[in-house]
Amino acid sequence: MEPSYIFILLIVALSIIVLSVFFSFFPVMLWISALASGVRIGIFTLVAMRLRRVIPSRIVNPLIKAHKAGLPISNNQLESHYLAGGNVDRVVNALIAAQRAQIPLSFERAAAIDLAGRDVLLAVQMSVNPKVIETPMVSAVAKDGIEVKVRARVTVRADIDRLVGGAGEETVIARIGEGIVTSVGSSDTHKQVLENPDMISRTVLGKGLDAGTAFQILSIDIADVDIGKNIGAHLQTEQAEADKRIAQAKAEERRAMAVAQEQEMKARVVEMRARVVESESQVPLAMSEALREGKMGVMDYMNLRNIESDTQMRSSFGKMGQPDKSDKDHM
Repeated sequence: MEPSYIFILLIVALSIIVLSVFFSFFPVMLWISALASGVRIGIFTLVAMRLRRVIPSRIVNPLIKAHKAGLPISNNQLESHYLAGGNVDRVVNALIAAQRAQIPLSFERAAAIDLAGRDVLLAVQMSVNPKVIETPMVSAVAKDGIEVKVRARVTVRADIDRLVGGAGEETVIARIGEGIVTSVGSSDTHKQVLENPDMISRTVLGKGLDAGTAFQILSIDIADVDIGKNIGAHLQTEQAEADKRIAQAKAEERRAMAVAQEQEMKARVVEMRARVVESESQVPLAMSEALREGKMGVMDYMNLRNIESDTQMRSSFGKMGQPDKSDKDHM
C-alpha cells in the first residue's frame, strides 16, 4: 500500500473521531430542530448543558412543546427543575393540560408539586375528570346493638392549591369511615339506617371531611349496607358470664374461709380437751401431795369421794329417761 493511501485513511479516521466528538458535545440536530420550532436557543447553551451534565434533549423537547402551546417558560426554569431531580416532561404536560382545561397553574406550583413526589399530570387530570374512591367495608353499631356494615363510594376532585402539604387518599378514606361509624352510632335502630341509607351520606358530607386534604369531596354514595351480628346481646352475654364467674369465685372464697374457720375451731377443741386431760391427770398427784403434807385429812378425802359418787348417781338418774345411743344405732 502506498504512503498516500495510508495518509488518506488516517485523515478519514481522524475526521470521523473529530466529528463524533463534535456532535457529542454540539447537538446540532437538536439545535436545528429547536430553531425550526421557533425556540431561540444557542448552540453553546446546549454545550453548556452537556458540561453541567444535563441531557439537552430532556430540556429542548419539553421546551418545544411549551412554546407550541404558548406557555411562557424558559430553558433556565426547565434546567433548574431537572437539576433538582424533577420530571420536566411531566410538568410541561401538566401545564399544557391545565391551560387547555382553563385551570390556573403556574410553573412554580407545578414544579413544587412534582418535587413533592406527587404526579402533577394526574392531579390535573383528576381536576378535570373526578376520581371515584371505594372505601372498604366499615363496621358500625347502632344504639339497639345491631352491627351495620357499610361500603361507600366517594367522588373526589384534586385541589391543585392543596396538593403541596395536603393529605392523601388514605386520610380521606379514614375520615369517611369515621363519619360512617358516627352516623350509624347516632341512629336509634339499625332499621333507620336500612330505610334511609342516604342519611349517612348527608351526615358525612356535611362534616367537611376534605379539610386539610389534597382533594375536594363532591359526593358520597352508599354502595352496600349489610346487617352483621347482634353486638349488644353478645356483650350482655359476655357480661353475664363474667358476673357469673365473679360470683362463683367469691362463693368459693367464702367456702374456703368457712372450711378454714371450721378446721381452726376443731384444732382449738382438741387443744382444750388435751389441756383438760392433762389437768385431770394432775388431780391425783395434787391430792396425794396434800395428804402427805397434811393439808387434807382422810375424812376430807372420803367426803370428796362421797360427793363424786353422789354426782355420778344423780347423773345416771337423769339419763334413765333418755334412749341409749347404742339402741338408736340398732334401730
